[in-house]
Amino acid sequence: MVEVFTEENFAKRIIQAKEPVLVDFYADWCGPCRKIGPVMERLAEKYEGKLIVGKVNVDENPGIAREYHVQSIPYLVLFSQGEVKETSLGAVSSRTLEEMIHRGLENFEE
Repeated sequence: MVEVFTEENFAKRIIQAKEPVLVDFYADWCGPCRKIGPVMERLAEKYEGKLIVGKVNVDENPGIAREYHVQSIPYLVLFSQGEVKETSLGAVSSRTLEEMIHRGLENFEE
């Protein structure tokens, strides 16, 4: 299941995560964002227990978007131990996202 991050829970959830976190910065009106939504759902199911998959609505949470310099969406960020490890801009393929996830899991230190 894709988690919904807000300004109230984002920092705590990312920092305290025991696994890497893939975050989709999106907006409801964004066509490419709607295309990537089902991909994020599949990835959340596939990597359950190994990776947290979440999303941030940039219109409803502008503070988080500003903090991470989100200027275009969809903007995907892979966090590990609370730090940005990798980013991707645009509606990328599921293969591209899986490669990003694999790199994150390989480099994840417990």
